[in-house]
Amino acid sequence: MSVDLGGTNFRVCSVHLNGDSTFNLTYNKVAIPRELMLAKTSKELFGFLAKQIELFLKEHHEEHFEAHQRRRKSAKPGEDYETEDIFQLGFTFSFPVQQLGINKGNLIRWTKGFDIPDAIGKDVCALLQQEIDLLHLPVKVAALVNDTVGTLMARSYAAPGKTSTLIGAIFGTGTNGAYVEKITNLQKPVDGQYDKSTGEMVINSEWGSFDNQLNVLPNTPYDKKLDEDSVNPGIQIFEKRVSGMFLGEITRLAVLDLYEKPSLSLFKDVSSSTNNGKAATRVGEGSGLFQQWGLDSSLMSIAAADTTPELSTLRKELESQLQIRSATVEEARAFKDISYAVGRRSARLSAVALGSIVMQSGRLKETKGEPVDIGADGSLVEHYPSFRDMIYEAFNKIDGIGAEGTERIRIGIAKDGSGVGAALIALVAANMEKRGTLDELAALKNKATQKLAGAIPSVGESTTLV
Repeated sequence: MSVDLGGTNFRVCSVHLNGDSTFNLTYNKVAIPRELMLAKTSKELFGFLAKQIELFLKEHHEEHFEAHQRRRKSAKPGEDYETEDIFQLGFTFSFPVQQLGINKGNLIRWTKGFDIPDAIGKDVCALLQQEIDLLHLPVKVAALVNDTVGTLMARSYAAPGKTSTLIGAIFGTGTNGAYVEKITNLQKPVDGQYDKSTGEMVINSEWGSFDNQLNVLPNTPYDKKLDEDSVNPGIQIFEKRVSGMFLGEITRLAVLDLYEKPSLSLFKDVSSSTNNGKAATRVGEGSGLFQQWGLDSSLMSIAAADTTPELSTLRKELESQLQIRSATVEEARAFKDISYAVGRRSARLSAVALGSIVMQSGRLKETKGEPVDIGADGSLVEHYPSFRDMIYEAFNKIDGIGAEGTERIRIGIAKDGSGVGAALIALVAANMEKRGTLDELAALKNKATQKLAGAIPSVGESTTLV
């Protein structure tokens, strides 16, 4: 199972692995009540989350749930329930945490409108497990997961062939990436318990905050205006040039700038005797063109997809979404060109993030002929026309990748990565725990055997065994 608390919604999933790189996903989604986002105690929020898990089990796994309840009722006092067949749960928690183990992480701070002070510094996995146990659910929180790590894992399972996936990336409302790194390359100490035997670790890069100082990133007046008017100026600078949440606003600011230039007649009628020599606007007063966040990035996808000579679909949507009446083909073409430039820059910057990790990994040189596999999730990479093609186009221009390297880079969609990947990680964590327990039992057995062998007397001797 997996649960995903990514913001204002909470999703509960169960994943059935078919064993052939395919899976079946079942899920419920519920909105978090506003009062619980600002609850006085963490128990209120996590109790609500546990209740949603219970409702999900009753709806989708009733037989398993009822069998578990019957066993509990018929059990003798003090009977151990650890051997029961329980669901291993991956917990996708998209808030800043200090992760100290596979299923242990302390909350650093709330974001996205949440504010529950008494949860700060506490282990979020333990908070959820406590409420699950109070409801006597057959569920164990086995892993704490970031959505990019989940995407990496989901793609690793579904990817064709035997090549391991290098990167899990999100290109949607926000953007971020996680990748597999050699432990010998880590530049800072890592707190907590983790398995060093593989020589590798998954790194959550948080690349949305790359170059907040604007040392190398391109910066236009529209980027500057967007950042100044945002809720977090000076932060997540890379994300504000790449992710779907911001692309529509950049496009709006650029189009508005042209609209307001007196020397241009964009979305205006040329001067006539009926309007005192001034160009009359064809944009409604309540148009989203005049409002912050008033242009949704989905309109950019429509612009990119409309390749008809008359741009009839785009012109219709300009009127429907932005109250721009009777847009000419030339005006629609101008909007399409601006939108394309903003979208193409996003794709090329995405290629920089992905390409730098590919080069850092050394896989293009170390694994001759094998593909370098990348898993991606999010509305941009899935629905924005030619977004992946523009990423590949940019790979060709990167020194160290070029045309030959681009041919070997494979970007695949990792649908529902945060849900499927979290469940997969929970499964791996459970197997690790099982192996660890078996190893401990074997070690104890060997130790006991050695002690016993040492205590067995030689012929003619006597001893007392306790």
